[in-house]
Parts: sequence; C-alpha cells; structure tokens
Amino acid sequence: MKSIRLPSTATLMAFESAARHLNFRRAGQELHVTQGAVSQQVRLLEDQLGVALFARVRQRVVLTSAGERYLVEVRRILRDLGEVTNQAMASGDKEILNLASVPTFAVKWLVPKLETFFHEYPNVNLNLVSRNAPFDFAAEPFDAAIHYGEASWSGAVCAHLMDEDMLPVCSAQYRTQLGLHEPSDLVRAVLLQQFTRPSAWRDWFEHMGIAHANAFQGPRFDSFLMILEAVQSHLGAALLPRFLLREGLAQGSLVQLSSRVLPSSRGYYLVCPEAKQYAYAVSAFRSWLLARIA
Repeated sequence: MKSIRLPSTATLMAFESAARHLNFRRAGQELHVTQGAVSQQVRLLEDQLGVALFARVRQRVVLTSAGERYLVEVRRILRDLGEVTNQAMASGDKEILNLASVPTFAVKWLVPKLETFFHEYPNVNLNLVSRNAPFDFAAEPFDAAIHYGEASWSGAVCAHLMDEDMLPVCSAQYRTQLGLHEPSDLVRAVLLQQFTRPSAWRDWFEHMGIAHANAFQGPRFDSFLMILEAVQSHLGAALLPRFLLREGLAQGSLVQLSSRVLPSSRGYYLVCPEAKQYAYAVSAFRSWLLARIA
C-alpha cells in the first residue's frame, strides 16, 4: 500500500498561525519568515490535501469549512507534539509515569507523601494531572489514575485504596458559637453541602436516627477543598472524608462532632490500563502507594 506523504511540522505551524491571525503577514512576523513564505506553505498544503483551506472574502482571508475542521486536528497534533517533546526533555533517561488523580486526594493525601516515592524510585519521573471524571485511557496520555467511585473501569484494572468514610466537623469557634455538643445539635447548624454528594447530610442524619427536615439546605460547593476552607472560615459544619481531617484535627483548626461515620459504597482506586499494569513505572507506583495505604 502506498504511504501518504505527510506535511512537515513547519507547514502545519504556518497553517495554524495563519488560521489564528487570519492574516499571512502577521503569521510571517510570528514565525520570523516572510508573508510570501507563509503563503507558499499554505498553498503547498492545500495542493497536498486537494482542498481549499482559506478563501478571500471582501479582501479578507477566512477559513473554509474544510480549513476549520483541519485546524482543530492540527492544533491537537501540535499541542500533543509539544507535550511529548517537553516530557522527553524533562525526563531524560528516566521512566515516565503520567498519572491522573481526583484533585482533593492528590492535594491533601498524595502530594505530601511523594518525597518518599521520589527517594525510593529516583529513576521514575512523575507527571501529575487532576481529573475528576473517568476517561478513555486509549484517548488520553495517562498510564494510571486515582479514581473515586466504583471498582469498574472499562479495559482497566482497579486496586482498592480506601473507602470514603465521612465525619461531621466544624471549627472550634463555630462549635462554641452554636453550642454543638451532641450530634442532634447539628440540626441548628449551617450544613455545608457538596454538589457531588447531595444526599450526604440526609443519609448521615438517617444513619444517626436523627430527624432533620432541612438536611439538603445550606451553601453548596464544588469540591471538598472548598468545603474544608469554608469550615475553617467558620461558615458551618461539613461532612468530610477522614483522610482530609487528620491535619486539621491535630492542629485544632477542626473539631469532630461525632465518631459515627457515614459509610459509602464508593471508594478511591488506583486504576491502570490492562496493557500497562506490569510496566515498571506503574508497578513501582502501585507498590509504593499500597504500602502507604496499609
């Protein structure tokens, strides 16, 4: 089968710049070449593709429909090429681990412990990115992910890390201000709500056998990190995962209002594609992580 002749990176960069500015002269200035050089690169690209990428409308250059579609993919290709080039330059001869994680777990649990990982595995270069929702490993450049939810991910294997047991907390100032001494006193508190756990307070009150008609009411926040800051700012009481509370409870910025946790059927998992589960960097990180969880 005859191979397709691919356009050069310089040609794609000339097209992308011209499409972004809709002006060949400005594209040339940006790329430090002449306007004529940009025009020639675009013309060669159009000849190679067999389609017009630009059209002239009232002495202006505009993208055609084919040009708009092609631009989306060219930008993705150039972005991906830039990322992998930067990774290669940054990692040298180290093994690379591209890891996605739910942000709260990454910020409050994982990152503070990474010093020991870097010490134990100096030949692994970790790239950490936040992701809240599951994704397709085939379409994303990740080797593994720390995921909150069920132990189910298409084409991947899941290792259980911890359950999300949540406890009610507030600041010491807020507890004194409202006289919160018993779990039942929380019916008088402002209940800080998490968008992705809308029934948490209702479920906790039912678990405790406490009647509360307004358990769904209260300010709503996008993340546990926001709620943690709101609690420490004396805005109300919150149900937060146990792993988020250790530092605040030890320092006294948080007080625990009950020892009864809200159990959950969901948890935190380390997930990796089946084809990568035995890769050195993934295996090293999994061994280190599970040892810290135990």
